[in-house]
Amino acid sequence: MLDPCVRASQPQRMSVEQLRSLHQSRALQPFDIHLADGRSLPVDHPEFLAITPPGRTIGVALHDGTIDLVDRLLFTSLKPKSNGTHSRHR
Repeated sequence: MLDPCVRASQPQRMSVEQLRSLHQSRALQPFDIHLADGRSLPVDHPEFLAITPPGRTIGVALHDGTIDLVDRLLFTSLKPKSNGTHSRHR
């Protein structure tokens, strides 16, 4: 399991394996994907996240019905939520 807060160091970016590990865990713990521009994307259910086969681009379904497409190189951290609480999209 990953640290409660997985951060990317400057030279090393978040790996797709880290994202897939959180996404495919048997009992998904909701988590946020934090981006370089300061936004965070909530992943509250496995069906809210799509990862392209090469892992470079992801899609996150938001609560308003839209889908945010993001390049993996823009991730700064993956942060599991405590007690399954939902965050708001900034």
